[in-house]
Amino acid sequence: MSEKTDSEHSSETEGESTRGAGPDGTADGHAHEDEAQALIDPVCGMTVTDADKAPQSEFGGDNYVFCSEKCQQAFLTDPYFYTSGNAGRVTQTMAEDTTYTCPMHPEIIRNEPGSCPICGMALEPVGAAPDGPNEELTDFTLRLKVSLICAIPLLILTMGPMVGIPVRSLFGEKISIYIEFVLASPVVLWAALPFFQRGLQSMRTLNFNMWTLITLGVCAAYGYSVVATFLPGLFPAKFQMDGGHVPVYFEAAAVIIALIFAGQVLELRARERTGDAIRALLDLAPKTARRILTDGSEYDAPLENIIGGDRLRVRPGERVPVDGVVVDGRSAVDESMITGEPVAVEKAEGDGLTGGTLNKNGSLVMAAQRVGSETTLAQIVNMVSSAQHSKASIQGLADKVASYFVPTVVAIAIIAFIVWLAVGPSPAFIFAMISAVSVLIIACPCALGLATPMSIMTATGRGAQAGVLVKDAQALENLGHVDVLIVDKTGTLTVGKPQLTDVIRQSHHSKNTILKLAATLEKGSEHPLAEAIVQGAEDDKLSLETMINFEAITGKGVIGKVTGRDVALGNDALMEALGIDTAQAAPVAEELRHAGKTAMFVAIEGELAGIVAVADPVKENARTSISALHEQNIIVVMATGDNETTANAVAAQLGIDEVHAGVLPADKKRLVDDLKAQGSRVAMAGDGINDAPALAAADVGIAMGTGADVAVESAGITLLKGDLSGIVRARNLARATLRNIRQNLFFAFAYNTAGIPIAAGILYPLTGTLLSPMLAAAAMSLSSVSVITNALRLRTVKL
Repeated sequence: MSEKTDSEHSSETEGESTRGAGPDGTADGHAHEDEAQALIDPVCGMTVTDADKAPQSEFGGDNYVFCSEKCQQAFLTDPYFYTSGNAGRVTQTMAEDTTYTCPMHPEIIRNEPGSCPICGMALEPVGAAPDGPNEELTDFTLRLKVSLICAIPLLILTMGPMVGIPVRSLFGEKISIYIEFVLASPVVLWAALPFFQRGLQSMRTLNFNMWTLITLGVCAAYGYSVVATFLPGLFPAKFQMDGGHVPVYFEAAAVIIALIFAGQVLELRARERTGDAIRALLDLAPKTARRILTDGSEYDAPLENIIGGDRLRVRPGERVPVDGVVVDGRSAVDESMITGEPVAVEKAEGDGLTGGTLNKNGSLVMAAQRVGSETTLAQIVNMVSSAQHSKASIQGLADKVASYFVPTVVAIAIIAFIVWLAVGPSPAFIFAMISAVSVLIIACPCALGLATPMSIMTATGRGAQAGVLVKDAQALENLGHVDVLIVDKTGTLTVGKPQLTDVIRQSHHSKNTILKLAATLEKGSEHPLAEAIVQGAEDDKLSLETMINFEAITGKGVIGKVTGRDVALGNDALMEALGIDTAQAAPVAEELRHAGKTAMFVAIEGELAGIVAVADPVKENARTSISALHEQNIIVVMATGDNETTANAVAAQLGIDEVHAGVLPADKKRLVDDLKAQGSRVAMAGDGINDAPALAAADVGIAMGTGADVAVESAGITLLKGDLSGIVRARNLARATLRNIRQNLFFAFAYNTAGIPIAAGILYPLTGTLLSPMLAAAAMSLSSVSVITNALRLRTVKL
């Protein structure tokens, strides 16, 4: 509301309402001279009680006051929006509407952030790209650094003597043990707290997983070592070394935590990249829109302030801000983000416009219709986001094993403790404690945290050498099992850039003359088909002529005068409008169209001169790649926004099994969902913005590296060179990696599982000794060495 001057106040009659009327109806909120001013902030609606000290701005001859400089700055970006009453018509999405889900368990949906009740991982927002850094990644990175700072010297101190480094002799055994305690304590008592919280959560909910094992094993190793450090006399003499000390396993606890943090940080970084797809999509919409007021004035308004009914100007080279309809002007609009096709679409009065599409060469005035979350682009964002969160992590395989393994281990440890306490030699309690601790230590799969990340890191490097970029383990796992591959046509099977393919004479004019005149006519156009014709003339070393009176006829073609001759280029409708007979050439044009080409008639001086054809050529190795996929029993399906005639022509040429033409982004995603509902494992390969929802919804998305950034970000696998044969290489890599991960999971459990009966004391009646916790820790470490060594074999896998 405004604050008027004293002279204006004196001229107003009693009872008249004003812009600055306060809650009591008095002008400007002045009930009496001795009462404080009370005005309404036009941005947030708060009452401003001290207008003299509040920020103020003038607009339209009125003065406005604000509760803060933030509201004032918002007002200055779009004063018309706040003074016209439109601000009240904008529907805001409230923060409480945001939902959160677990990246590993998408069935978990919460209205506020927190931890997953199943696995304990931090919940992530659905349908939003984080504005700032991932807090969990920042926190875990810091904890990883602290863990490494402590674990590395701890390893040197404990393992140094085994490789000839006399580090322990410098301090003496007793002091060395105290140093181990000091180094391990920050790792266990601070860094590992998030892991312990997850472990406790898993115990409370009875959803046993790797965090349960890590919590039990680390606590057992650290707790045992603390008792052994400060109360060594509690242990039997046979467990004491020279000097009266008892072996400790602080390094086992610290190294376990450091290794798990390394795996978690790698996983969090991979998950953080999924938000890049959302950000890339949101960047397609401009930040502002040029609003046209009723008096004809124009200004750039923030996009979030645009409402239905606003008149907006879209200048050449700008992106359409929201969905709407053209009310004035004519232009070619690049709608490849929706259709995937490179040919711009002519737009004139009454035609629809989609937010995010690119206006090529003319100025348009549009009426906004769908804004905010209702736009097509916003719906694509939501589809990508929901599809991303529908994927589960490959870590679920480890958790499935752990769900059986953990209760079994705990039960064995408890049984061992009870049996030794009941029948063990004196002191029975110490024997019982050592056997139980040994079981928990040897069962703790520190390699479990490395099993997946080590294979993925190695496979990523190997894949990059072959032009295959891998985003996450889930993509590789799924690719190894797919039986249906959906491919986009443009940019995936074809080059994605129209090229001149044919110049066919239909008169006495030579091919060079026809092409030269057609190219001269088209040289002023930015239409992709026009660019292909001009490029074809340049490739043939033809010099273009002078053109005047150029005119583009929407939906038909172009006409003009070239070196004194009337020239027209376009479709049947244009020729008919000019009274030119195309009956003789119609069969030739139809044959070209059935071959997947766009045929255009060329008329010179009112007579049909010939036909020029433009096509998006098929990639050289597309047919051999599809044949290779067929050999692997994969059904290949084409889904394209192009027309059915062109799509069928390309499919017949390449031997594609099934064709879906004229499909939009939602249709492609629906096709993916339908195939998955039928039980198929679906891979989607594409390169356009229109492919992003389907790429994210598929079991595995494969992006051509030559395509749009959002397609790359939405996919789990990217082929750097846009080479379809890379899918075959990627599939071979997927099978090798999945096999390697399963081997790693075996190694993560095998040594531990085999050692559990020994740790429990099953050999004591035969040998008279218990398995030392040190040997238990060694078996645990051996599994990590096996995992790392096995994962490195992927560097030499043949693709």
